[in-house]
Amino acid sequence: MVRTPASGNVAGPRFSQGKDGALVLSWMETGDSGTTLNYATLAAGKFSDARPVVTEARMFVNWADLPSVLPLGDNHLIAHWLRYSAEKTYSYDVVVSQSHDDGTTWSEAVTAHTDGTPTEHGFVSIAPGPDGATLLWLDGRNTPDASMTLRSAVITPEGQLTREQEVDESVCDCCQTDMAMTANGLVAVYRDRSPAEIRDIYISRVENGRWLPGRPLHADHWTIPGCPVNGPSIVASGERVAVAWFTAANDLPQVKLVRSEDSGNSFTDPVEIASGAINGYVGLAALEHGSLAVSWVAKSESGDNVLQVRAISASGKPGPVLDVARIHQLRVFPQLAFIDDHLWFAWTDDDTIQRRLVAARVPLSLP
Repeated sequence: MVRTPASGNVAGPRFSQGKDGALVLSWMETGDSGTTLNYATLAAGKFSDARPVVTEARMFVNWADLPSVLPLGDNHLIAHWLRYSAEKTYSYDVVVSQSHDDGTTWSEAVTAHTDGTPTEHGFVSIAPGPDGATLLWLDGRNTPDASMTLRSAVITPEGQLTREQEVDESVCDCCQTDMAMTANGLVAVYRDRSPAEIRDIYISRVENGRWLPGRPLHADHWTIPGCPVNGPSIVASGERVAVAWFTAANDLPQVKLVRSEDSGNSFTDPVEIASGAINGYVGLAALEHGSLAVSWVAKSESGDNVLQVRAISASGKPGPVLDVARIHQLRVFPQLAFIDDHLWFAWTDDDTIQRRLVAARVPLSLP
């Protein structure tokens, strides 16, 4: 295990990696005056001291809906978190702040959407672009009369919102989204919701500044009358794209992986990465020379969660399944990243007093 700079009761750790490879770990830490969004950078195998973005009494804290701090280069950082908009459990907005001096000062937070409804907005992904950062989120402005939607907007470095649009009119209520930049533009993955309650993973691409209609990544036909809180993960390098996700279609829990060599236009057939007594909560990292690492949470015979990972070679050969750690927390969404020839993990775990932040570094072993 690796020492982390968190010292209090922690929630929502998240890795974000900039275009230059810089890795940032963010997390929420609750205290007497509210909740603080903190972050730390990783260098030479160690985390820096914690640096605060903001402390708010109305910050929404959740195990699966994770804030972020993303490095954009040239001392430019962007952060997002969730802020209660009404006195209801799931009424909160996505708010965004930026720093142009490497985190010394932060701009006043801007709400990422313009509907003004006291409904759920969250499960955000952020990706850098040439004219600003693209935000993707689940948007409940039409609920409870209609489904959760998937929406997107671009925020400029000056904090102006542009190009807000609906990406999908009916999606799963609380599964994480993810985005990656390919050689031919942004690609997003998310869990869709059909009228028949089929909740499979969909993919959408940006073309000429607009999101194309989403299409199934693979027809798992997972029919489930509620949200599994189990989103997909995507990585891209040039025209290479990979997506990993969890499904329990036909009561068979599986982690699957697909690849693309044409920026997400087409994909290989799915490869099974894990199956059996698993909960999902998938992580994905791009390694060297087209290899990948996939992580997930499994169940031990004693009932504990077990964080597991395996590497997949560029030719598709899987490596051995490695146990990273046992986790006592009931529901947990571990984070996975690759830097300096090591896999890095971060998650929260319960002890007798509080929920703590845990990190681990695992040497890379390719199959």
